[in-house]
Amino acid sequence: MEVTGQEYKKMNDQTTPRSPILRNCVIAFLVGGLICAIGQVITGWVVKLGLGLDDARLIGSSVLIAASAILTAFDVYDNIAKHAGAGTLVPITGFANSIVAPAIEYKREGLVLGLAAKMFSIAGPVLVYGITASVIYGIILNLVTLFR
Repeated sequence: MEVTGQEYKKMNDQTTPRSPILRNCVIAFLVGGLICAIGQVITGWVVKLGLGLDDARLIGSSVLIAASAILTAFDVYDNIAKHAGAGTLVPITGFANSIVAPAIEYKREGLVLGLAAKMFSIAGPVLVYGITASVIYGIILNLVTLFR
């Protein structure tokens, strides 16, 4: 039996469940906003304790990173991500999760060849790309300002 592209598309549309895109977007927005709001509350508390705004921001970010790593270690962060989707990819917490998750997965292979080697398997390319891009952008910016 020969199936044309149009027939295949029709069969595929009938069998593939519809994704609740709007619902997923709303949940991702709310969870991502909640993570950011928690960071803002922590920063506000630290400022009220008497530290400067720059120090408070560092502490707020550090608490979010630590919480993300701890929740990943106890397999809670991934369960939240199953329901919240992209909302858990708020850059600082999502990045911490992407470093800790492979490290935990490969810890049985040892501290060096497992945990340490696999820790940056996902985050490593992101770091390399980010650092390389920032150097290139910096060079371009310097050239533009130099020849102005």
